[in-house]
Amino acid sequence: MRIPKNWVPILAKKIIENLISKDMIETSVPPKNLIEMTEKLIMEELIVEEKLNEEVRQLLKKYESEIQRGRLDYRKLFEMTKHKLIKERNIIL
Repeated sequence: MRIPKNWVPILAKKIIENLISKDMIETSVPPKNLIEMTEKLIMEELIVEEKLNEEVRQLLKKYESEIQRGRLDYRKLFEMTKHKLIKERNIIL
């Protein structure tokens, strides 16, 4: 699932606040620090998916003429290629 980057700070804050309020974690650092670390982790994961998507786009460029002629469905081909790379590289999205 794609998440807009401007949602990341909001999501990170909600995640940490919920974990703390439900006593699921005990913190030895200020919650602000945990929120910042969580934001960083989420952004790193989003970047992994962005890079993967870009790689798939580059791979599909060689089939551009076939796609334009309607012989291949770009969206379907994109998803198939992406899932193949995810499986080959053991990526968790």
